Amino acid sequence: MAAAVATDVVTRNGHSCCSEKGPGYASPLEAMSGPRECLIYVTCVYTGTGKEKPDYLATVDVDPSSPTYSKVIHRLPMPYVGDELHHSGWNACSSCHGDPSATRRFLVLPSLISGRIYAVDTKEDPKAPALHKVVEREDIIQKTGLAFPHTAHCLASGDIMVSCLGDKDGNAKGNGFLLLDSEFNVKGRWDKPGHSPLYGYDFWYQPRHKTMISTSWGAPAAFTKGFNLQHVADGLYGRHLHVYSWPDCELKQTLDLGNTGLIPLEIRFLHDPSKDTGFVGCALTSNMVRFFKNPDDTWSHEVSISVKPVKVQNWILPEMPGLITDFLISLDDRFLYLANWLHGDVRQYNIEDPKNPKLTGQIWVGGLFRKGRPVVAEAEDGTTYQVDVPEIQGNQLRGGPQMIQLSLDGKRLYATNSLFSAWDRQFYPDLVEKGGHIIQIDVDTEKGGLTINPNFFVDFGAEPDGPSLAHEMRYPGGDCTSDIWI
Repeated sequence: MAAAVATDVVTRNGHSCCSEKGPGYASPLEAMSGPRECLIYVTCVYTGTGKEKPDYLATVDVDPSSPTYSKVIHRLPMPYVGDELHHSGWNACSSCHGDPSATRRFLVLPSLISGRIYAVDTKEDPKAPALHKVVEREDIIQKTGLAFPHTAHCLASGDIMVSCLGDKDGNAKGNGFLLLDSEFNVKGRWDKPGHSPLYGYDFWYQPRHKTMISTSWGAPAAFTKGFNLQHVADGLYGRHLHVYSWPDCELKQTLDLGNTGLIPLEIRFLHDPSKDTGFVGCALTSNMVRFFKNPDDTWSHEVSISVKPVKVQNWILPEMPGLITDFLISLDDRFLYLANWLHGDVRQYNIEDPKNPKLTGQIWVGGLFRKGRPVVAEAEDGTTYQVDVPEIQGNQLRGGPQMIQLSLDGKRLYATNSLFSAWDRQFYPDLVEKGGHIIQIDVDTEKGGLTINPNFFVDFGAEPDGPSLAHEMRYPGGDCTSDIWI
């Protein structure tokens, strides 16, 4: 967060995410008492929608006292068409808190399709970020052979690590981890030769346990064309977790999640850096898998939450998976939230006992068997039903809940609805036609429970260049999916 904004935050709230130390917070619990979010940065996509426009980073006002509350107040278009902005990360986060020379200044935007990586300066004017540097695809490929960049995490060293999902031709065998230095120059690969994962996607590190674990989406040559169930049978999608020694860059163990863990996507350790457990969301089988460390320093896994498939009529298959495409953990490690993109619900689980999650909240905010759509769900007794989905400010909710972001205090959950343009076109064509949106869900952190905020709706169907798709969200001061504590 820029100094001017931090000063303003201190004046209004008595807290700041900046200090005489480095960026972020000393601990996850300290972060919970940080300032309320005022801005959200959102990656917005025209790639794959039929519009020859560049993707852009939107700045959204989420301050309820502001006259532009729940509005897009700035758009930063990328210099090229065809990027598919997707996830984002920071050049520095709470992992650098002990370094007073480090500053959370640059938002890192990997482009999943083009292979470029953008560095965006948020310091000079947090409401209107500016493009700082472009890391070109050709430079990355020439020096590392890597392409299809996805997740970016800062390291305590000042370097930035980016997972890449394949080689330039979309083969999974070429995937691995890219290292950029603090000036966004390509340093090389993080993984040692012979230690690349089977497939790439997300990753999270837990230095006190000297471990990094990565997940498996699939071969870019497959998933960029849309989802084809035959590609799963052909082995073009993953079902493994890859356990690396940290920071030694060596693959120590591969966990085969089997048929209960198909397409493991987002991964999170518990935020408490002393904990040796975490979760991964397995999209296709719609299971949350808990991974944990054994006494002999190996790692194991077990299914901890199962979202049962729903019998349906008028769809491509007789049963519909929930398709868990995102989840997160509150900073106090009390609650886990997940989004079922196809079913259309967001769930809250109490995970104070990580071995026994308890469902404490559920809300329907979209999905394929909502009222008014052709697909109907079938109950066990053979009767059919559809779910009620509320309107917000007269707007019908489109698609299903996809990326989610939680406020630092755990009381507000934001959700977008675009997964990936090729999959959006396949499963929710009206989403591509009418555009994405952001909604806000109020969270009961005492008894559990989720309710829609009727005063918040960001409509990307009304953008100046036409409807766009909204994906990942970031706060200027960091959040529970960007920051790692060491």
